[in-house]
Amino acid sequence: MKILKQVAILFGLCWISLLIEKLLPITFPSSVIALVLLLILLLVRVVKVDHVREKSDFLLGNLPFFFIPATVGIIQYKETVLSNATAFLMVCVVSMIATFAATAWAVQLTMKLIDRRNRK
Repeated sequence: MKILKQVAILFGLCWISLLIEKLLPITFPSSVIALVLLLILLLVRVVKVDHVREKSDFLLGNLPFFFIPATVGIIQYKETVLSNATAFLMVCVVSMIATFAATAWAVQLTMKLIDRRNRK
C-alpha cells in the first residue's frame, strides 16, 4: 500500500503539471513544473521525503534506461550529428563548465550556511 501511495503522489504531480502546462500562455515542460511542485510540497512539508523515497530511489536507480530511446533516436541521425560535431562539442564543453561552476558555488554556499548554523 505504501508503494501505491508513493506512485499516486508522483503521478498525481505529473497530472497536475500537465494541467498547469495547458493553462500557461507560454510553453513550459510539464516535467519541470512537476519537479517544482514537488519541491514546494517538500519545503512546506505537505509531502514528506519518506512519502516518495522508495519510488524516487527506484526511478533514479533505473535512470539510464530512460535515455535509451533518446540515444537510439540520435543514432538514426548519425550524419547530421557528425556534420555538426563542432557545435555539439562546444555545447557539451560550455554546459559542463557551467554545471561544474554551479555545483561548486552550491557546495560553497551550503558549507557557509552549515558553518553559520553551527556557530549559533
